[in-house]
Amino acid sequence: MFTTHKSKASEAMNHNNNSSNIIGKDTHLEGNLKTSGNLRVEGKVVGGITSKAKVVLGTTAFVQGTITAQHAEVAGSVEGTLEITGLLILKATAVVEGDIVTPKLVFEEGAKFNGKCKMEVHTTQNVLAAAQENHGSFFKGKTESEKPLLKTKAAAQ
Repeated sequence: MFTTHKSKASEAMNHNNNSSNIIGKDTHLEGNLKTSGNLRVEGKVVGGITSKAKVVLGTTAFVQGTITAQHAEVAGSVEGTLEITGLLILKATAVVEGDIVTPKLVFEEGAKFNGKCKMEVHTTQNVLAAAQENHGSFFKGKTESEKPLLKTKAAAQ
């Protein structure tokens, strides 16, 4: 009885959100790359990569810069920061020289990583808000069984 008509602009916009992009093996890109769809890199990228979806770096890929994405799978080389909001998979052939920020990490045997790793589920604002609610203490209002056990020298002796 009721029908809806989507405009061509609306359809094009939805199509772009499901797009897939490939940087080929013999391709060299300098500059920042931003996409709302998936991205597969087999070549060289010098600059930042931002994706609202998944970034896959093949075995021949080299990225020098920050990679920001929802999910990522790395089989190539990265010199820079990986900021992944979902799952990050470092394949056996991966070489990462830089920092990692992700809540979920799969590290296959053979993968190389040299840097700092920060695995967070909560944002800094949430943690600060919780501390402020409890007047500076993360443990205020918790029962004794919910508080962490703190060992001191006196208690250990």
